[in-house]
Amino acid sequence: MNLFSFLPSAMIQRLLPVVFVLLTTPVFAAGDDNTNSKTPDCPTGQVYDSTTKQCVPEKTSQLSDKDKTSYAYHLAKKGEYQAALDLLNTLKNGDTAEAWNYRGYATRKLGRTDEGIGYYQRSIALDPTYAKVREYLGEAWLVKGRPDLAKAQLETIATLCGHSCEEYKDLQAAIDGHPES
Repeated sequence: MNLFSFLPSAMIQRLLPVVFVLLTTPVFAAGDDNTNSKTPDCPTGQVYDSTTKQCVPEKTSQLSDKDKTSYAYHLAKKGEYQAALDLLNTLKNGDTAEAWNYRGYATRKLGRTDEGIGYYQRSIALDPTYAKVREYLGEAWLVKGRPDLAKAQLETIATLCGHSCEEYKDLQAAIDGHPES
């Protein structure tokens, strides 16, 4: 007797796609990409080092690209868009989905939407399953007056993380005219 022997075969056939999605969808830690809740503000010229759990000079050689990228996003979410871009310019390897996404975010927020869209597209080329970049690209399309393209990104997000993930909810709110910021 197996685990599903008590279920009718028609029900098993309907459940299999759901089980497949649940087993193959990546799980992210709560707060992923939400640096505001876990990253402290550092003085100008310093970056939060996740290893030492303190602010260190930006030019410290031990500072990882991951920490610089995360802090750049933190700066951008605080409205310090140029500081975020300046920090991203110091990465040893800026060719990551996260770095391109955050570069796109800061650039778009500076009013250079077309340039930001280009950065988002580079991010997607590196990781087509990265939902956060899809959300921001959708928001950029709204700025450009293309709700059809924003809705296409929303549909893609739904396939990546469902209708209850933060990225889906945020883009849906923006499409509905209630953006987060």
